[in-house]
Amino acid sequence: MSVSDAVSVRQRRRVLAADLISTAVFPLAITGSTAVVPEATAQLPGPDALGAWIVLAYNGLFAAALLLAGAIADRGARTRFFALGNVVVAVAGILSALAPDLSSLVALRVVAGIGAAVCAAGGSSMVLAVYPPQERRRVYGYAGAVLGSSLALGPVVAQALMAVGGWPLVFLVPGAVAAVAAMATLGLPGLRSPEVPEEFDRMGAVLFGGSVAAAVTAFGLGFGAGVPWWVPAALVLLAAACATALVRVERRAPDPALPVDLLRIPAYGAYALATGAFMGMLVVALAVLPRLGAAEDMGAGGAAVVLSLLTVPSTLLPLLAARIARRWARPLVTTALFLCTATAAALQLTGRPAALLVAAAVIGLCLGLTEGVPDGQALMYVPSDRGGAGAALFSTARMSVETLTLAAATGLMTALGPSSGLAVAGAVCLVAALALRRAVPSKDTRPRPRVLARTSGTE
Repeated sequence: MSVSDAVSVRQRRRVLAADLISTAVFPLAITGSTAVVPEATAQLPGPDALGAWIVLAYNGLFAAALLLAGAIADRGARTRFFALGNVVVAVAGILSALAPDLSSLVALRVVAGIGAAVCAAGGSSMVLAVYPPQERRRVYGYAGAVLGSSLALGPVVAQALMAVGGWPLVFLVPGAVAAVAAMATLGLPGLRSPEVPEEFDRMGAVLFGGSVAAAVTAFGLGFGAGVPWWVPAALVLLAAACATALVRVERRAPDPALPVDLLRIPAYGAYALATGAFMGMLVVALAVLPRLGAAEDMGAGGAAVVLSLLTVPSTLLPLLAARIARRWARPLVTTALFLCTATAAALQLTGRPAALLVAAAVIGLCLGLTEGVPDGQALMYVPSDRGGAGAALFSTARMSVETLTLAAATGLMTALGPSSGLAVAGAVCLVAALALRRAVPSKDTRPRPRVLARTSGTE
């Protein structure tokens, strides 16, 4: 009997509710930490250079720990693992609010990033264990709605919390929400899959995490002021060394840490690329459109409208997107990617206020109508007993595409101006659209009968 057959409908809903509560924490944890950097750096003793690490430490360790966390989640009691991650996030949030200096705060952000990875991998693992493939589109529609709302409201909530209680409150509130998510799992079964072997390629997972952490941190520091050039250069070398060692270890491992068999599923990889392209377009548009608006003297009110057009649709539209995706998932995602490409191209020709407002509205609609759709489509191909690994790899691929898009856009904007950054994001969207059209048949968005069972590399 599978794990999904052993739980009631009420327990499934509790699992989903706990995961959604935890999901709401992530955007605030990221946008909030970005907002508090100036104030925390000014108030806490320690070198100012540590301020950037309040964000980098969290993001780097989150990305690095995902794959290892996913492998562990699939091999243990999923709900207990998920609850543990939320407890770690809660404790780290409380202690961050009481941090006596910048060094302590950065160290706690490292712990919080690891805890967040455990939350994300554990949550995906337990949700995919109790919901069969045919229900995952609907489930990830809910997840998209929560994530989209959190992304849209995150900056506003962070600023409001800082106005009420200063920067410590921005860490304390997400910690409290994480504690609620942990308590929501009380009384739920462990959701352990006895057929999954306990042993796995730990060394491969650690090396993969090391390469990701070093690469993400190098990209983050590469554009920071006051950072010696040799620091990101050394991190790039470290990432390359870990990646080289990873290749050697994975070739010899009987059960590799990287689930490369999932990457061989065309739809899985194409939807991961699409999600990364959308997120890359969002972060670049959030950085570029207000700057173009300032150049056109749109004022603070105009900038606020642009930001609202970019983010509010992700609050209102994900549930509608999940309904549309039941029959037209691939056309929906590819059309949105092509529209993002066309919008980026149009802004290379004009940057007038009307054009900026239309561009923000189009990009916002494209993001809102696809929020959670690629995730649900890709994870339909992942076996229930490998939900943690499949979701972790998907998130890592998405983050990698997003980071590389932002890095390339930032470099080009320095040389050619703000609108060129959107050209980079638009090009990535075009590549993703073409890849998706090639990978997924136009009239078949259902999972293929041959879904891979293990990471052995065989089909």
